[in-house]
Amino acid sequence: MDDMRLALLLNAVSPAIGGVLVRGEKGTAKSTAVRALAALLPPVERIAGCRFACDPGIPDPACPDGPHPDGPVTERRPARLVELPVGAAEDRVVGSLDLEKALGEGVRAFEPGLLAAAHRGVLYVDEVNLLHDHLVDLLLDAAAMGRCHVEREGVSVSHAARFLLVGTMNPEEGELRPQLLDRFGLTVEVGASRDPAVRVEVVRRRLAADADPARFAARWADADAEIARRVAAARRRLDSVLLPDAALRQIAEVCAAFDVDGMRADIVTARTALAHAAWHGRQRVTAEDVRAAARLALPHRRRRDPFDSPGLDEKRLDEALQRARDEHPDDDPPGGPAGPGGSPDDGGPDGGRGPHDSPAGGPAAAGERGPEPAGDGPADPTGAGHDDRTEQAHADPPAPAGAEADRPDGPVPAGATTTRPQPVAVPQDGLTARLLTAPGVGDGVPGRRSRARTGRGRTTGARVPAGRPGALHLPATLRAAAPYQA
Repeated sequence: MDDMRLALLLNAVSPAIGGVLVRGEKGTAKSTAVRALAALLPPVERIAGCRFACDPGIPDPACPDGPHPDGPVTERRPARLVELPVGAAEDRVVGSLDLEKALGEGVRAFEPGLLAAAHRGVLYVDEVNLLHDHLVDLLLDAAAMGRCHVEREGVSVSHAARFLLVGTMNPEEGELRPQLLDRFGLTVEVGASRDPAVRVEVVRRRLAADADPARFAARWADADAEIARRVAAARRRLDSVLLPDAALRQIAEVCAAFDVDGMRADIVTARTALAHAAWHGRQRVTAEDVRAAARLALPHRRRRDPFDSPGLDEKRLDEALQRARDEHPDDDPPGGPAGPGGSPDDGGPDGGRGPHDSPAGGPAAAGERGPEPAGDGPADPTGAGHDDRTEQAHADPPAPAGAEADRPDGPVPAGATTTRPQPVAVPQDGLTARLLTAPGVGDGVPGRRSRARTGRGRTTGARVPAGRPGALHLPATLRAAAPYQA
């Protein structure tokens, strides 16, 4: 569980990392560990009465409960851990029309959802790989923009939604969508220990917690308070931690060596390395911090074959870090910020060199990706080329058998491809396209998708029934009539 605990604590130090995805077999206390994180987070200071937890220092100018006055009354509350069930309704996640106010007062008011409740806290999704696609789309939008936009039932609202996204899943039940997988800053694999002594201690503690929960919690209260103190101290120290150019080059070398997509891996690894240094009380990022950050930030972003084992090849990781140090041995000149005798292992000062001074790549990095294919020009994807013989082949009838020897280029070798066209059988009566339909299923004009309006499924909208009305949709009817109450 060491990697899972470290990943959760680093996100507590720096929520900008982007959250954690915990993958593991059933019965490994994934959910228990995540739920315990909320008690270790520093309390949140917010504007009193604001349902969206606006920070008094920088209130959201577009807050639905705003505008907030200057010097507002503030209050402190514990950090929240909001759980998003896999079967949650869309209006419960993003919010919807407040039916109580609409029916009682005849006004349109917005009732915040789970994303608003998780702002400046933790949003936890258990079995995240089983989450419905429409909820995944909502999470992707909120995680990318840091805001939640609601346009439904006559309500148009936009509010801040910056939260620490934590998900747990069992890979045996299916994988996660690549778009959502990339939104998790870190990922860890957990499994049950095979050491009998460890398993005995786990069972002993679980039985003690079930027998007397209050006494068990009091037994570990001092240890929890110490960890919470370290998290708060690391948060205060985070802004003063230095990320030298040597560490940046190591991060870039590692990400290039594992062939990750895009630049998000580099940014997340840098943020994680800063948080790791702050957690251990260092004032500058070292190679040890970069290595620990890469182990957590890259496993789910590297390109891998279907049968590759999860995780990261640590030998390859060490080789990439060593290659970055070998290519830039002058990153730590004597007398730099690290003092005389500073070593590359300590991260090293930038020595007055800017980012534009670092080379774009080296022979070792190129060798890691493999040689480039040789050739005098771009390949022809059709293999046909553009010579006169190809055009002639299309114009002339097929040559008789044995005519290959009479061609200027000689016979075609065995196994070689030819550009000569092959005869195609054409039916005498031609082809007629037929539209296959299923009567009684949906309505509307068919397009790229099947007809979408059916008698079951989630509600996508409401309309006035045409002809003889059938069963009414009660929530939609109430929302439509609520603003017109006396």
